[in-house]
Amino acid sequence: QEKSCHLSAALLGEDSEISQEQLYELLKYAALGKCHNAAQPSWCCIYHQSHLAGVVVVVLHEMSQLHFYRFYLQFKHLRKVFRHRFTLAPSPNFPVSLYGEGANLTPQNTPQGLTSTSSECITKSSDLQCDPIIRRYGGKKQGLTSYTLTLKEQKENDYPIEGSPRCQGYISTECDQQRTDSSPLFGLDCEMCLTAKGNEVTRVSLVDAQGQCLLNELVKPESTVLNYRTRFSGITKKMLLPVKTRLSDIQTRLKKMLPHDAVLVGHSLNSDLQALEMIHPSVIDTSLLFARNEGRRFKLKFLAKAVLGKEIQCEQKLGHDPTEDARAALELAQFFIEQGPTKVAELNLEMLLTAEKLAEVSQNKAALQPQGCGFQEQLSEPPPLSKPCFLDCLQVTGQKPLLLGRQGSDSSGLCQSNLSTSNKQILQRALEVVPLSKFSIIQFSLGPEYLASQLHAGLYEKVRSKLTDMLTIYAGPFEENFCIKSVKKEFGRCGPIQSLIVVTETFQPYVCIQYEVLEAAQLAVESLNGTEVAGSCIKVQRPVTAAMLDCNVLIKELELDVENEGVIYVAGLKKSLTETDLQEEFSQLKDLETLFLPKDLQSGKHRNCCFLKFQKTQSAVDALKALNGWTMKGSELRSRKALAPGHLWRWIWQMHHSNGKQGKHIFYEKMEQLSDSEQDLRKKVKKLDHHIKKLYRSLQNNTLCVVLFPGVNSTHGSQSGLGLMGIKDDEGRSAC
Repeated sequence: QEKSCHLSAALLGEDSEISQEQLYELLKYAALGKCHNAAQPSWCCIYHQSHLAGVVVVVLHEMSQLHFYRFYLQFKHLRKVFRHRFTLAPSPNFPVSLYGEGANLTPQNTPQGLTSTSSECITKSSDLQCDPIIRRYGGKKQGLTSYTLTLKEQKENDYPIEGSPRCQGYISTECDQQRTDSSPLFGLDCEMCLTAKGNEVTRVSLVDAQGQCLLNELVKPESTVLNYRTRFSGITKKMLLPVKTRLSDIQTRLKKMLPHDAVLVGHSLNSDLQALEMIHPSVIDTSLLFARNEGRRFKLKFLAKAVLGKEIQCEQKLGHDPTEDARAALELAQFFIEQGPTKVAELNLEMLLTAEKLAEVSQNKAALQPQGCGFQEQLSEPPPLSKPCFLDCLQVTGQKPLLLGRQGSDSSGLCQSNLSTSNKQILQRALEVVPLSKFSIIQFSLGPEYLASQLHAGLYEKVRSKLTDMLTIYAGPFEENFCIKSVKKEFGRCGPIQSLIVVTETFQPYVCIQYEVLEAAQLAVESLNGTEVAGSCIKVQRPVTAAMLDCNVLIKELELDVENEGVIYVAGLKKSLTETDLQEEFSQLKDLETLFLPKDLQSGKHRNCCFLKFQKTQSAVDALKALNGWTMKGSELRSRKALAPGHLWRWIWQMHHSNGKQGKHIFYEKMEQLSDSEQDLRKKVKKLDHHIKKLYRSLQNNTLCVVLFPGVNSTHGSQSGLGLMGIKDDEGRSAC
């Protein structure tokens, strides 16, 4: 049964701001996995990465967290599907920071003006027919027997052959040629030294199909050693002094270990069998398997890096490790058999080898550049070597990165198309080709008319104003000489207060209280409206403005937000309580997973409230019932469902403390001219949400989907981005 992938991310609280490097970590691991030396990201965990069906990144060009919350009701699909969200630090060059400095994909235009898969960027299908691998094996995937050397090929490549005059005295493994496509593979590699007799074995390694080492033995040569070839073999005179094992012992052991239908795999395996003085009928030679023109051969070190993403034969080590080399040759053969000739040809190994040699030349020139010479200034400096990009690594492993987007929307040149390309065309193309790609980046845009920095500034002020209104409550009327301290204490039990002002313009005094968190304001409206406070029966309400008419709808949708499932808000905590105290107090609550204690981002002091996240939604419901009226250290607690996840709490706090506050009346007068364009913008955002919904529904199960509002950097200021992510499950929503 296929394992389902799922995602775990502790993003409740201040740690919910993710850097571009951390996002890069996630995408690299999701795309490449452990087999290509990619590590689990430090801030989240992907379980069963090898079972991921693919990775899809949707980039909403020049949109920020601001857009998501300004048009929260319009982003109906996004907020209901993705369980994990994080604030994304804005970057001056978002594409480069996302794709890596080494990204060299420049997709070609198609008739529709859309980019194609990277296989078309690397090697056109018509060129594949000329590839030596396709010419030799054809394009179809075949079993391993199609890749074993024929008797003729063995003779041409100097393999030991039964009955050959040159092989007198050689020992046969006594394996027959009755091999099948299910015959077992074994990787073999030897290290040799130069003796009076010629090349003699000094070390032998054999690994099975799972890469397990079956044999790794030092061998004492029969003749006098003339050159230990320590630089390559790693063998020294001292190492061989205590060795008793002779070649005949190794021959006997190999005969016993190999089953009758064994297929030996090695790189230039003829040299190893010659040195072992053994004859074996079924062999796969990776130096011939990865065919080149004019009889040339790729080195094992290059193939391991280009195909498997592995570094072997490192210069830091003394000599080669035969077990490492045997395992690398085995994995190369397995890759070729599993992927087939076409996939291997698409890697375009010749191009990669040329690029590697050019890089070496650049490095050597830089190292040899004369210091302190009079003509030094006239020499042009070699271009700095860019960091490896995981998209390049995808190409190397045979996967096909896909980039779709608009021309002009990507300053790095990673996406090209004609100017008439619309989001609808991009979606149609994505629905066709995304299922064929393991890694896709789809870029949508609202269009140049909505990317003006002035519009961003206007949206920012509008969102900040609405949030301020949602955080604000008016309470009263009170008696003329009411106790402000009592009012502040009572309302403070609902959560941290940002400011409290007495309103005296009315016949009787009222108070205007602005909270730091949305839950506190909502709790005050729900629990204190119609109650007696400071000797007066009061009414508690939010400001009545045009922007606040849909406040109740917004509150309800925030409660139903998938990210707030199983999360509750608790207020009325004493500030003397530490996080450890709270963990102990709440330990009796069933299925409690995480406790987040908000802190003032300037002073570091925690507030008198916290958020509790439960593993199950029902456990959160039960906890709400239990906590109502709960007394902790003499203080009565108040609780409700959460409204604002951690990343939004941080953002609200930053908006509170940002400069450039303006009066509301001036602001609304200023924004009237944008009302028509904003109506149009709402429609476009709703349509964009629908496009993403359609794309998401077309994805296979176990596909990691990441939607990015990359943020904005401009002369008018920067806006943080927002990321939403999840792995699609059988029900069409993102799995935890």
